[in-house]
Amino acid sequence: MAHNAQGQVSEARSRLLETATRLFYAEGIHSVGIDRIVAEAKVTRATLYRHFPGKEDLVVAYLQAVHQADRAQIGEALGSGQPAADILRAIARSIAGGIQSAAFRGCAFLNAVAEYPDPEHPVHKTVLAHREWFLKTVTDLLAQVGETPPELAARHFVMLRDGAMAEGCLSDPVEVCDTFLQGVDGILRHRTGSTSSRS
Repeated sequence: MAHNAQGQVSEARSRLLETATRLFYAEGIHSVGIDRIVAEAKVTRATLYRHFPGKEDLVVAYLQAVHQADRAQIGEALGSGQPAADILRAIARSIAGGIQSAAFRGCAFLNAVAEYPDPEHPVHKTVLAHREWFLKTVTDLLAQVGETPPELAARHFVMLRDGAMAEGCLSDPVEVCDTFLQGVDGILRHRTGSTSSRS
């Protein structure tokens, strides 16, 4: 990460990353060229290449920034002191809120991996690292809910999330989120042996 003489992150780098994030998420990665990013960020190509040696470096930085935003958001829930089941519900509600936002264009990571299918590509590896972190976070929380091994339930949670992210671009996002939240609640009720639904 490039810093200026005061030790702060370079303003040009921040502007490039903000521009790339907006364009990559809204329009796709391959469809957005370097020239457009440079023009909209109001920097020179030389400035871009000083901070990001190639486009894939910028793509990886974009995904890492989204990852950090997700970590910060989930970190708030983890730091709330609530029981694990309530933290998982809060995470699910946060996901649902994103799906219902006006700017929602699907999952940034699923979108990216569709454009970079090679498992050895740095972008693909960045997506997998994010997903491993998210799965581990959910698994650790579910281990605190009920007494059976949490791995299957965690994968179920992630698959529900993935489905909601995809369907949220195709169907009524309110209905999609209602289905997703009911599914998460079902996972939690199954683990605790409860049969009553929770609103």
